[in-house]
Amino acid sequence: MLLYKQKKSQPVKGNRFLISVTVLGSAGPIRFVVKEEELVASVIDTALKSYAREGRLPILGSDLNNFILYCPIGGTEALSPWETIGSVGFRNFMLCKKPQTEKPIDGEVSPAAMSRKGNGSWKSWFHKSVNLKVSIH
Repeated sequence: MLLYKQKKSQPVKGNRFLISVTVLGSAGPIRFVVKEEELVASVIDTALKSYAREGRLPILGSDLNNFILYCPIGGTEALSPWETIGSVGFRNFMLCKKPQTEKPIDGEVSPAAMSRKGNGSWKSWFHKSVNLKVSIH
């Protein structure tokens, strides 16, 4: 007597393997299975969706263009989004936000830039800015 139906063997379409993605600032890694020929951009997208689904903190967002994936064992260079994940040769990765560059708006000076001017003393900067605003009668 046959209790359950045997599954037909399906042909394997590419190698699959388990990867571990650690998000900078999070408690632990996210683990999931990927195909060898998946692009790095797809892996970043899957990691962000898994991260959000699990309700992890800090909240990252879902735009994969704001993140980079790199292998801490293989060096500090970020992986290209168009590279296949299987070509890297590693299974452990780090996901980080891309560094944001401040672009000053026309005519504005950032507070960080103002504090670097002069001798570096915030007191002298304050006194100079107060003296400019006081009008002589």
